[in-house]
Amino acid sequence: MGYFLRTLQLLSTCVAISLVGSLDSWTVPTSTWSFVILCFCFVVTFIILIIESLALHYCFPFSWGDFLLCHACYLALFCLLVSIIYPATYVQFLFYTPSWDHAIAATAFCFISTVSYATEAIWILGWPQTGDFTGYTGSLPFLLKMLETLVACVILPFISNPYLYMDHPLLVSCVAVYSICFILGIVTILLNLANYENWLPISSSVFHLVLSLLSVLLYIGALVLWPLYQFDEKFGGQPERSRDVSCQHRLTNYVCVWDQRLAVTILTAINLLIYVADLVYWACQVSVGTEDQPGDS
Repeated sequence: MGYFLRTLQLLSTCVAISLVGSLDSWTVPTSTWSFVILCFCFVVTFIILIIESLALHYCFPFSWGDFLLCHACYLALFCLLVSIIYPATYVQFLFYTPSWDHAIAATAFCFISTVSYATEAIWILGWPQTGDFTGYTGSLPFLLKMLETLVACVILPFISNPYLYMDHPLLVSCVAVYSICFILGIVTILLNLANYENWLPISSSVFHLVLSLLSVLLYIGALVLWPLYQFDEKFGGQPERSRDVSCQHRLTNYVCVWDQRLAVTILTAINLLIYVADLVYWACQVSVGTEDQPGDS
């Protein structure tokens, strides 16, 4: 079952990569982002297939079952995001052209990849809960951390245009916030999967509480500064979409600058809410004196 699903994943992502890469869309941030995400999914899946074929996964010091479940969940959501964002921000501007047909086909194969990765995740969840699992990937903290990193990943293509922030140092700091919190989230997940948190000089709950509090404070700052400098005329922003020249040309094949600003603002607010939920969870854990990981107790 696993080899069949991975073969389907490799084929569908490979076809989608070929279709997306064949279009002249490298100047469109969301199209380039979709191409990179699909390449990442293909490479990771191919590496996992090689590792399992050579039985090298027994050599790793972490839970292979948790890693596979994390991999399947992440890549299913990545492909789902590509299936939504790619047509919504690029395909709709192509109208009915040969490129439009290629882009629609790429979207379809992205959706096939989504289904195959989701099927793998469901299949892995049906495995016997042996020593291959620590329980972290089935916990609420993992779900919240996965959502935080996914939303941050979606923000990236919308801030890939330096024109949005290079004129204001405070807007550059907002970009730094998105990058720092994304990296911290990935590191936290890796620490949990490798069960290295026991090496920390403080309890696990306190460690997560501090990280969540730091992320909430950083995102609050970003949520204040980003819309303030992007939409307030006093700080050089554009409060009205109709005044953005890039939004007036309907034949463009990309999301206009004002819409990119708005997208980042909305995604920042969404991620802040997720971080607040994460903070509340770990505050409750600390208050009741729970110092173990959810799956370890």
